[in-house]
Amino acid sequence: MSARLNSAQPYAIGLFRVVVGLLFAVHGAASLFGVLGGAAGADGGAIDAGTWPGWYAAVIQFVGGGLVLLGLGTRVAALIASGSMAYAYFNVHQEAALWPVQNGGELPAMFCWAFLLLVFTGSGAFGLDGLFARRTSGERSRTADQEPATA
Repeated sequence: MSARLNSAQPYAIGLFRVVVGLLFAVHGAASLFGVLGGAAGADGGAIDAGTWPGWYAAVIQFVGGGLVLLGLGTRVAALIASGSMAYAYFNVHQEAALWPVQNGGELPAMFCWAFLLLVFTGSGAFGLDGLFARRTSGERSRTADQEPATA
């Protein structure tokens, strides 16, 4: 059973990445564009452009979530997203109470750890990272094959 589960691991990671990236991007879109109920605390509208830290967090959410969703630059995008959620938890939520269930910080905590996991696992299956890596490695092997051998 372990061997079967291990063989499915890249696909499970890929699906995890897609779901987490989509949820994060949609959260950012709601804050930036006022869609899907809009930003929390903005009466259903969008966050004013350039306001600290909300607007910048929404940009990270929208762009970073989109990159993670596509599996493009997954490790870097996930690292930035994880850091932004750690910032959100410690500077916004933890002031209210110690535990996430008390201070409303469950979502930032979960996103922080989910993205940190993706930093270490990579994009898994279905990601553009893998597609570009295969294409680049194929070009390298063709180039090496075409170079004349010297003695």
